[in-house]
Amino acid sequence: MSVLSASKVSKFFGNFPALRNLNFTLEAGDCVALLGRNGAGKTTLIHLMSGLSRPTEGTLEITRRVSMLGHGIGVYDELSARENLIFFASLATVPIDVEEWLERVNLKDVADAPLREYSRGMRQRLALARAFMGEPELLLLDEPFTSLDDKATALLQTLLAQALARKCTIVLSTHQIPEAMALATRILFLERGKLAYVGPRPEEMLTDSTWLYRTYGAIS
Repeated sequence: MSVLSASKVSKFFGNFPALRNLNFTLEAGDCVALLGRNGAGKTTLIHLMSGLSRPTEGTLEITRRVSMLGHGIGVYDELSARENLIFFASLATVPIDVEEWLERVNLKDVADAPLREYSRGMRQRLALARAFMGEPELLLLDEPFTSLDDKATALLQTLLAQALARKCTIVLSTHQIPEAMALATRILFLERGKLAYVGPRPEEMLTDSTWLYRTYGAIS
């Protein structure tokens, strides 16, 4: 089942082509590593997939339940953990057990404390709960492993495995290739705003994290 389909998608900022003529389809259960050098267009593509931005040209068909975890943590400092999750649960299209999620991310004992009293690791775990609850059909993660503490990293890996088991489609935009290759079934490799490679994860990437860049990089 197709979860996302891009046809001749381009995105311009003024006269600058951030993305050019992208064509690809994501299926239910795909775990996609979105790779490319800085400035290749990864975050721009994530924003299009999330619906935060629209293509300048082409069409992008997206499933209904989409969740995104970007560079920012994306929770409200003036609210407690429980209040944050109650708010986000109110926006979901499926029932969510907030108390269960507080337990899953090990925040139930401090659920009513304001977030300004939380450590960064606690805030990260709350952000993961916010992104994963509601059983999204498409989950977009922009540099998800960056700056996570050990507990949050372990939690993220567990939540990713559980999401994939229920056929959630996951897109990981990351420079941390070994972590991504351990999960990825497919790869979208952007070079200067174009798709230089789209397809199954090459076996070479498991042992040589630069293989894709050397083989498909520097397109015109």
